[in-house]
Amino acid sequence: MANSDDHDNAAGGVRRKSAVTVHDVAKMAGVSPMTVSRVVNGTKVREPLRKKVDAAIRQLNYVPNIAARVARSGSMRIGVLFNNPRSGNLGDFLMGAFQQSGRDGSQLVIEPVAAHPAPVDAVRKLVAAGVDGMILPPPLCDSLEALDLLWQADIAALSFATADPRSHSSAVLVDDFEGARAIVRHLLTLGHRDIAFVRGNPSHSPALRREEGFRAAMAQAGQVIRPDWVVQGDFSYRSGLEVGRRLLASDSPRPTAIFSSNDDMAAAIMAIALGMGLRVPADVSIAGFDDTPIASLMWPQLTTVHQPIADMASKAVEILTDFIKERRTGSVPAVRHHVAPFALRERESTGPAPAR
Repeated sequence: MANSDDHDNAAGGVRRKSAVTVHDVAKMAGVSPMTVSRVVNGTKVREPLRKKVDAAIRQLNYVPNIAARVARSGSMRIGVLFNNPRSGNLGDFLMGAFQQSGRDGSQLVIEPVAAHPAPVDAVRKLVAAGVDGMILPPPLCDSLEALDLLWQADIAALSFATADPRSHSSAVLVDDFEGARAIVRHLLTLGHRDIAFVRGNPSHSPALRREEGFRAAMAQAGQVIRPDWVVQGDFSYRSGLEVGRRLLASDSPRPTAIFSSNDDMAAAIMAIALGMGLRVPADVSIAGFDDTPIASLMWPQLTTVHQPIADMASKAVEILTDFIKERRTGSVPAVRHHVAPFALRERESTGPAPAR
């Protein structure tokens, strides 16, 4: 099990002095500052002018100076973005975040990323709403554009569930590398040597670290990885169905165990296996990562790596509110990287390797 760890970096509290103003946007767009204000405030403006202003806003990364007015009121507003409303982790995440905001006296401003043409537009909307801090989910947690936008707006950023925390912004994460190694070691202990791996979305840093953990565990055990047994998924159930059919096709050698980068894909692979008449785990063992509700609701229940999502969300809100409070006292707050503990959940979907 990984140990909980916090790393502080006082340099993260340094603020960027210069900021883009409404006059800069007006000059670039060739319009008056009043026109820029009308566009920002949603007032009706002729479409050609609106397009010019929108283009200038994007190019300059301009954000209205609402945050300063909100800060003077004494409230703390935390922007919370989420990607997938169907995610099994979303309920636990929101529960942990709301409970901590109640303790801290902060206000959460929730915004769905999917409601915007581009993910960074959701960041811009919350900045314009005057939040003091923002929790960025994958893959926004690794977006340099999003982090730079918040840096320029002087808004505290926290990368949630990243595997690549940055020195200038706080983060809450688990050790994806060690979690993946724990799964593979479990399978090796059961006698499996023919182990397949399903990658996650490559734009998510945890997906890369989980693959690194898989490869490290196999190498340490002296096992050769078959290239055709390392297949690309995207964290979705649908992609799990596709890779499940490929890995379990009857006209090719089958792996005795499949380790999937998340539970949704693992559940889909299990559905394919059972639909083909294979026994889980007698014919093939299947393991996932995250320990979302589906892992314990399906049968056989899924062996996986548990992330304490509610505790992680609570910690994220706590770190941001502490950061904002320290900043308002005039001190330089420290950046914190909190590594939450993971746990291997051994369940019925994994068992001894079948005889070959």
